[in-house]
Amino acid sequence: MSQDDKRHLHRAIELAAEARTGGNPPFGSLLVGPDGAVLAEERNTSLTDADITAHPELKLARWAARELAPDTAVGTTMYTSCQPCNMCTGAIERSGLGRVVYALSNEQLLALKPSGGFPSVPHEGPALLDEARIPVEGYYR
Repeated sequence: MSQDDKRHLHRAIELAAEARTGGNPPFGSLLVGPDGAVLAEERNTSLTDADITAHPELKLARWAARELAPDTAVGTTMYTSCQPCNMCTGAIERSGLGRVVYALSNEQLLALKPSGGFPSVPHEGPALLDEARIPVEGYYR
């Protein structure tokens, strides 16, 4: 890990502290371009925005998908105070970002929570393949 990586991770942790001070869960992220310049910063605002998806990683991935050309996005690095959740990971992958560097792993985060994580929700499927495939077939060609 480079000194620049460490410096940007320190900033992500500062953003997490700002989120907590603002009444939100303590998570922060920033996106750094291929030239090393900070392109955008975000804090978790899931409580103040009453939006369970207002994670900083998701907000940055959405911003990058809207604002960056694919050849620029692939050269970016997202620095985040905690390893992105599954929702954010999916958005990061779809946005075409090049790299993610995080400070705290999901396992380390769960160890810090007195009650652990969220309860799991049962999933059932797959089902109705013949019907479900009709709108999808041919789309990804």
